[in-house]
Amino acid sequence: MGNRLSRIYTRTGDDGTTGLAGNQRIPKDSPRIEAIGAVDELNSAIAVVLAVDGLPQDVTRCLTEVQHDLFDLGGELSMPGHCLVSEAQTTRLEQALDGFNDPLPPLKEFILPGGGPAAAACHLARAIARRAERRLWSLARVEAVPPALTTYLNRLSDLLFVLARVLARHERGAEVAWRTDRGRGT
Repeated sequence: MGNRLSRIYTRTGDDGTTGLAGNQRIPKDSPRIEAIGAVDELNSAIAVVLAVDGLPQDVTRCLTEVQHDLFDLGGELSMPGHCLVSEAQTTRLEQALDGFNDPLPPLKEFILPGGGPAAAACHLARAIARRAERRLWSLARVEAVPPALTTYLNRLSDLLFVLARVLARHERGAEVAWRTDRGRGT
């Protein structure tokens, strides 16, 4: 592991820049830092899901592994040119996605985010995953971004959707379908 922080504040960011690995300084609102921040926020949102008591063990194992992957992804973004995320990580997500999705009934309508604290938190993490993916695509418009990163986030948002469905059933027994016939005012 690289540098360990013995003091949290450094004052080096007071000028509106932040450091990447290798001591390069870039603006805090650059597309790269926006992407790193969105991935960090996503990892924190997954931590909120994991903080809910009574999660199924397979969900906990899966999301904990995802948190490690997201650290890899953020590390790769902070060290341009280094490869930390591989296609194997996306393949693992796809396998988990299939395993969690297979026992679920097919969707016949849109569902509302919710279903209990863990399911709702998982829906929020899914939305943040989509934002992180958009931030990565914004970065890709101005700098090279390895395709494994955007593919991973795309698949992760799918997995989080399926896990939200699993957790809704675990917590409440059902999902809430979007109703289009609820009597809108005219």
